[in-house]
Amino acid sequence: MTHRILYNVNIPRFFVSHRLPLALAARDAGYDVHVTTSDADTENIQKIYDAGLQFYPLPLAQHGTNPLSEINTLRAMIMLYRELKPDIIHHVSIKPVIYGGIAARLTGIPAVVGAMSGLGRVFSDNNTKAKILRQIVRPMFKIALSHRNTSMIFQNPDDQQTFINMGLIKENRTELIRGSGVDLDVFTPVPETEDKPIVLFAGRLMWKKGVAEFVEAAKELGEKARFVIVGYSEPTSPDAVPEEYLKQQAEAGIIEWWGKRDDMPDVFAQSHIVCLPSSYGEGVPRVLIEAAACERPIVATDTPGCREITIHNDNGLLFPVGNNPAMIAALEKLIESPELRHKMGKRGREIVHQGFSLQIVTSQTLALYEKLLSNHGAS
Repeated sequence: MTHRILYNVNIPRFFVSHRLPLALAARDAGYDVHVTTSDADTENIQKIYDAGLQFYPLPLAQHGTNPLSEINTLRAMIMLYRELKPDIIHHVSIKPVIYGGIAARLTGIPAVVGAMSGLGRVFSDNNTKAKILRQIVRPMFKIALSHRNTSMIFQNPDDQQTFINMGLIKENRTELIRGSGVDLDVFTPVPETEDKPIVLFAGRLMWKKGVAEFVEAAKELGEKARFVIVGYSEPTSPDAVPEEYLKQQAEAGIIEWWGKRDDMPDVFAQSHIVCLPSSYGEGVPRVLIEAAACERPIVATDTPGCREITIHNDNGLLFPVGNNPAMIAALEKLIESPELRHKMGKRGREIVHQGFSLQIVTSQTLALYEKLLSNHGAS
């Protein structure tokens, strides 16, 4: 029997970058695969079509909070679920997990998987808005995750325990699958260049990802290394770093701004150290897994997610959130020691091979699908 699976992800870009390989693996395993995301990104929607997957656009605003728009999103999910009748739905990110979980209960979907790639700003911020939002989403999560045949995937044990302690889901309905997987045949080691060392920041351009802290480190260590920022801004995010800020820093000679890049293996090949000074609610940052796979040492904050892939004094160096002197000291240590960079880089790829590869993550996720579908068949 062919099982129909629907992936419900907030935005097309995130599906393509983090879940497309999983969806293709599910198709290869015999699933009838369908995808729904917001309709705001034609470039990545085309990539979904090009992969041969059935796609359904949703009226979903990633950062929107307008009540009427949010109700419209929920309604659209209910209508899609009734029409498509999937056997299992995999929700990814906060709105699909909440709205999709509620829609799945109302429409009698047999099996449901939820996944949070980190807890994000709602759970990591302590400002008034975040506290109010937590009070709003907590009962919604409880309803969404109360489907009798649901399981929630977490990328690190800290996030998993947070949800359990808040009473949002029972421990036996959770799974720990670390990250979204990295293809070790794509992200491969390349020997360092002998030029001036490059310290790389790569990812979404958000203040809480540590962009300003990275720039401060560049001001301190700019004579010893080149500091490069690669990434993209999300203008709808209240935490977005304007690209104009990066252009100004680049024009002042403090950093190099390489913009959005789709050739990350080549970017890592040019780099010597990868740095992520994040205070954001990370899952396991994909950029750090990719860096480790490419045998690049990591300097990152000692936070959930970052410390899942970065083992202090093994494949990288961790420092406390907000402690810029400690970050600068860690970077300086690696900038000045090619031998230490090489040793830590080698360990990084071993760590990815042992627990973060695409093959491992895909295998664990497909096994979860089979377990939930079996649960339904036995009921």
